[in-house]
Amino acid sequence: MKTINGDIFLKMLQSGANNLTNKYNEINALNVFPVPDGDTGTNMNLTFTSGLNDAKKVMTSNIGELSKTLSRGLLMGARGNSGVILSQISRGFAQAVEGKMEVNVNELADAFVNGKVVAYKAVMRPVEGTILTVLRESADATRKYVDENPEIDVIEFFEVLVREANISLDNTPELLPVLKEVGVVDSGGKGYTTVLEGFLSELKGVSIDLIEGANDIEAAQTDFEHDEFGYCTEFIIKVDETSTDRYNEDKLRSQLEAIGNSLVVVTDEDIVKVHVHTLTPGNALNIGQKYGEFVKLKIENMTEQHNTILDAESKAKELAHSKYAIVSVAAGSGVEAMFKELRADHIISGGQTMNPSTEDFIAKIESINADHIFILPNNSNIIMAAKQAQDILEDKDIHVLETKTIPQGLAACVMFNPDVDVQENLEEMLEAISNTKTGQVTYAIKDTMFESLEIKANDFMGILEKDIVVTGTERIEVTQSLIDKLITEENELVTLITGEGVAEEEVETVVAHIESNYDVEVEVIDGQQPVYSYIIGVE
Repeated sequence: MKTINGDIFLKMLQSGANNLTNKYNEINALNVFPVPDGDTGTNMNLTFTSGLNDAKKVMTSNIGELSKTLSRGLLMGARGNSGVILSQISRGFAQAVEGKMEVNVNELADAFVNGKVVAYKAVMRPVEGTILTVLRESADATRKYVDENPEIDVIEFFEVLVREANISLDNTPELLPVLKEVGVVDSGGKGYTTVLEGFLSELKGVSIDLIEGANDIEAAQTDFEHDEFGYCTEFIIKVDETSTDRYNEDKLRSQLEAIGNSLVVVTDEDIVKVHVHTLTPGNALNIGQKYGEFVKLKIENMTEQHNTILDAESKAKELAHSKYAIVSVAAGSGVEAMFKELRADHIISGGQTMNPSTEDFIAKIESINADHIFILPNNSNIIMAAKQAQDILEDKDIHVLETKTIPQGLAACVMFNPDVDVQENLEEMLEAISNTKTGQVTYAIKDTMFESLEIKANDFMGILEKDIVVTGTERIEVTQSLIDKLITEENELVTLITGEGVAEEEVETVVAHIESNYDVEVEVIDGQQPVYSYIIGVE
């Protein structure tokens, strides 16, 4: 095979996408930090699937047209830094094959090199030892191989490309010390090689199919984590002590936690009351029924209710013109409410566990009737998608403030003044961002090492900006130790944002620790955010 056209390329894309879907959890597990939010595989999978879905609609054998549509789909669906970089690789590839019905090996080599060039341009401060390195080294090495062996066919081309990509991937720990310390390769680079391996497998006549359930699980997790809605499921059961499954509250909690969140289980003698948000209410009822008979049950579709409210709010906002609008990314009802209280009326649901796509930003921005729009990503992994939306919507005056944490976003909102000009607002908001330190408390999902700090699975961790600085088995002790590392004599305000499942008594203990040791004002926000028990802002 000396050339490939659009028909062959589409089959390669499908095989690459399936391989990525089958292995996204494996890629997520390569996340350097042992926090329960490693989402590189998820982001790349959703990004690539978005592009593939668009490409399938074109119905063309022209590889140039197909690549252009794929690139646009990836661009709109890009999530997280890895997804944005993947979209830029595709963009560069599409530029190189524009107008071509089919491409040969030499043209393929040029296309991957151009993908490298475009991807590097999209990243302000490229870091070696990442997907960019794997892309660059494999593209350059394969270009050189083609120059030296011009008679190779397409299969050999991709064999070389995959081989060189994996060699580069295996070397990423030598370029990034944090990867070497933890003992993993770069997750973005792994995602990229996974796609290439899918391409090669298809060319060799072995199409990669989806593993049964992989795509369904992914879709369910995406919907649930991103919107945190689904079905509000409540039921009361009268425990049957003669049942083959004897009632155990811990076991019931564990079973329900596996299929939902916002879980409450209350046991009073032989009566058990359950509240859970889940995408599979039938499964929740089946679990409960094992322990006894239903006394009462209720299921409400929260997604439908929420979408109805959002549609009404969106239409109302579209009609109202304003000088300014602030768009903020947030997760957790309390966090969202706080942003709205501070004039950030336009919320995009998302955060660390589920990064919004470029299309999410575009849809929100296009619904806003304002002269000037400020965007607060509030997460370092969301900034690139926000900026990509800014580049696409050139006719709007959009300013992406590079907020990397929720406290930075809140601080920026506090300094926003609707009565002054854009430049003065930007200066004040950016200064507030630079003066805000952030700490976060969560738990470890695996044993690992981070800068000589030994971390055990299920231990709590205190993260100061990007570094894990304290770990232990007691959450309150870890939180207090983190606070002691955050607060200095110059600080005046501490914002304590509490997450799901944190008891009021524990919060009071943490506040007492701050007030007894430091001369600062403490503001407590019941954020209800997932993943992080505490998000702490210090100004």
